[in-house]
Amino acid sequence: MELTWLGHSCVRLRAKEATVVSDPCDKSTGYSIGRPSADIVTVSVHDRAHDYVEGVAGSPRVIDGPGEFEISGASIMGIATYRGKAQQPESGRNVAYVIEVEDLRIGHLGAIGHVPTSDQIEQMSNVDVLLVPVGGGESLDAPPAAETVNLIEPRLVIPLHYKTDMENETLDGIDRFLKEMGAKSVQAQPKVSISRSSLPSETQVIVLDVKR
Repeated sequence: MELTWLGHSCVRLRAKEATVVSDPCDKSTGYSIGRPSADIVTVSVHDRAHDYVEGVAGSPRVIDGPGEFEISGASIMGIATYRGKAQQPESGRNVAYVIEVEDLRIGHLGAIGHVPTSDQIEQMSNVDVLLVPVGGGESLDAPPAAETVNLIEPRLVIPLHYKTDMENETLDGIDRFLKEMGAKSVQAQPKVSISRSSLPSETQVIVLDVKR
C-alpha cells in the first residue's frame, strides 16, 4: 500500500483492492490537492477543509457517516466521535475511519478534537497505521494526540493537520508532537509504501512531505 499526504487532513491510499482519498480539502486551506482519482472517498466532517468531494476524479463511493462498509474489496468502519474537545453534540460530529486493505488496518481520525473513549479505542483496536491530527485548532494538539497514539498502540504514526508553509489555518507546527512522542531526527519523505512485513515492532513516527 502506498500512502501520500495531499495537504491538511487529506491523504491518498493506493492499495491492490482500491484507492481511497480521505478528507479532500479545497484551496481555502492553502493546499491544492490536484485532482486525484479514487474508488472511495471518506469524509470526517462537513466543511470545505474535509469534504471537497468534487475535487476527486472518477466516480468514487462517498462515505460520510458511521457504519460498516464493503466497497471494491476494501472494508471500512466509520466511528462516531466529536470535533470539539468537550465531546458535546454542539461541537459537531466527526467520523473516524478504520480502513482495511492489503491485510493492514489504517486508522484516519479526521478532525477529532478529543482523546477517544474506551469504546472508541476498542473499535480502533489492532490499527497498524494511525493518521492523527496534531496541530490543534478545533482538532487534537500535541499532548492529547500523543495520548491517543499511546492508547491505540499503532505500529506506524503519521501526523496530519499541522502548520506548514502552505497551511492557512492557525495551527501548531509538528515539533511539539515529535517531542511528545520522543521522536528525534525524523526526516520527511514524499510518500511511504507499507506492507505487513515492513511494519516495525515498536511504534514509529513517519513524517510526510505534502505533495505539491
